[in-house]
Amino acid sequence: MDAPNLLGPATGRVPDAERIAVLRANALGDFIFILPALDALRAAYPRAEIVLLGAPWHAKLWRDRPGPVDRLLVVPPAPGIREPEPGEQPESTMVDFLGAAREERFDLALQLHGGGANSNPVVAGLGARLTAGLRAADAPPLDRWLRYVYYQHEVIRYLEVAALVGAPATTVVPTLAVTDADRAEAAEILGPPRRPRVALHPGATDTRRRWPADRFAEVARELHGDGCEVLVTGTTGEQAVVERVVAAAGVPVRPQVGTLSLGGLVGCYAGCALVVANDTGPLHLAAAVGTATVGVFWVGNLINTANPLRARHRPISSWTVHCPVCGVDCVPGIYPHRPGDGDCPHRDSFVTDVPAIEVLEAARELLAVNGGRS
Repeated sequence: MDAPNLLGPATGRVPDAERIAVLRANALGDFIFILPALDALRAAYPRAEIVLLGAPWHAKLWRDRPGPVDRLLVVPPAPGIREPEPGEQPESTMVDFLGAAREERFDLALQLHGGGANSNPVVAGLGARLTAGLRAADAPPLDRWLRYVYYQHEVIRYLEVAALVGAPATTVVPTLAVTDADRAEAAEILGPPRRPRVALHPGATDTRRRWPADRFAEVARELHGDGCEVLVTGTTGEQAVVERVVAAAGVPVRPQVGTLSLGGLVGCYAGCALVVANDTGPLHLAAAVGTATVGVFWVGNLINTANPLRARHRPISSWTVHCPVCGVDCVPGIYPHRPGDGDCPHRDSFVTDVPAIEVLEAARELLAVNGGRS
């Protein structure tokens, strides 16, 4: 008998399913959100091979890492699927990729990628016995599908897709295993924490989700005064904002840009007592490895992506819904090509109204409980 689904009734499992393809080829935070759905698939199909159709960076993250993914196939860059990574030379076109993928003879193919306008044709093109996923108004249907509704938590959204193929939820909390290699790299670069270690991540791909650098600097200054060791992490593309935080802090902090691989960042965050960040991939990565977090969110994204637990996580919300430059109503999304956003070209921050004191109070409260972690 199938296990009961935490989120409601699940349809029947697909018999004799030996190979399952899952399309999720976008960014770090996006991948973190599907981890519970992957866990559900593993529990429901314990002997099946789960193949992630992802990006080159997924291969680096998943190398020798315990978890529900057995193998990775790199999807070539394509509109609405993924952008090419810096310096990447794609090995095949999408047509060639799908031709080769059909030789895999997938039993199930799941679209855990989004509304489906671009991704549903890719999943359908895999030639699986059964396809399932989400469907927005402009997307073609799969064999089993749910309507894509913008305002739904990302984790729950994809758990409902897993339930379409008889995989009931086993958890609603994303978790990512930390390996010895992760910890060893972090220890080699950073050394052991001699005081409670806090990481700040002031970047975000979309500048509208960036809390001002001077606020991060204020948090760094105050937490350093409380006796914390403060790191400031960022990608190479976020070098400038990291430098602004370091310069404005006026106290010794440790910038970490380009010093850690993605696995090393996993090890770094796992060794922190707290991570304070914008709503971006590193924030969700930190939560997935069990570290306490304070996140700065725009209210729409708070609904869709904030961690639901409060013992270790504090999302701080901005309630700005109009563009601070032109006043256009940007509900329901502040991302391009979503309703309410199409007429606004501006990328000024939507989260400047979040006061530093609110972030600091949340950080100090969590450090009082979790500050001894190392």
